Amino acid sequence: MDVQSKIMGPRALAGRLKDLRSAGKRAVFTNGCFDILHIGHVRYLCAARNEGDLLVVGLNSDQSVRLIKGNRRPIVEQDQRSEILASLQVVDYVTLFDEPDPLKLIQLLKPAILAKGRDWTEDKIIGADFVKSGGGRVVRVPLVGDASTSAIIERIVERFC
Repeated sequence: MDVQSKIMGPRALAGRLKDLRSAGKRAVFTNGCFDILHIGHVRYLCAARNEGDLLVVGLNSDQSVRLIKGNRRPIVEQDQRSEILASLQVVDYVTLFDEPDPLKLIQLLKPAILAKGRDWTEDKIIGADFVKSGGGRVVRVPLVGDASTSAIIERIVERFC
């Protein structure tokens, strides 16, 4: 599958996932900003993908990132972040969402598995109740130490500004 075909709008992706569910495939959904991709992201995505048959990444749009992180973010624009994620072998589909949280997207896509980092307690994971009510499960994926976009930005500022 080429990179561009892995990037889909939410409604088109919902239809694709419905077909894949009918074929017995279990979709893992995760979401995030994925601004300045780093080893923590890659290991997280690999661990999430291992929980099911395919991995869907709900990517916060530039508008959504600004709502969450402030006007100085994202560093990398959404089209580039989408393509970078879609180029990873472990990622099957990428879709953008504008809201500050992915609940509507999760309800539309109906994943079998919802993955978030272990820094989230299950009661705080958006969409956990919805996924579990449909017979799905929630997994909390280990994180990599201090690997974070914010830490990378801080190091750049300290070293070069």
